[in-house]
Amino acid sequence: MRTRKGAARNQAKKRVFRRAKGYTGGRGRLFRSAKETLLRSGQFAYRDRRVRRREFRKLWIIRINAAVRERGLRYNEFIAGLKQAHIGLDRKMLAEMAVRDPKAFDHVVEVVKQSLPAAAGAAG
Repeated sequence: MRTRKGAARNQAKKRVFRRAKGYTGGRGRLFRSAKETLLRSGQFAYRDRRVRRREFRKLWIIRINAAVRERGLRYNEFIAGLKQAHIGLDRKMLAEMAVRDPKAFDHVVEVVKQSLPAAAGAAG
């Protein structure tokens, strides 16, 4: 007797429809459409997880640049000075400090200014 997929196929369909719950029209009711939509949504989700990281990094850089310019430096000079001063803070933490703890950020900027060569500090 040949084997059939009865229960396994029903479980697979159930899984797809559970994930497609809330989609409009055939995308939530028709198996093939639901499956295609889920594939596409998965690709969008994968892509946009990376885009979100990119967007956040841009935001952090903008915030740091604005805060550093108020203190008489440019972003690229600030980052170069951080590396020279061996300060291991990432952009996320620096942006948070610039917004929430300006005194600590001022201290970091002073340390960076001291570590920069005199010519770069005078140019800004």
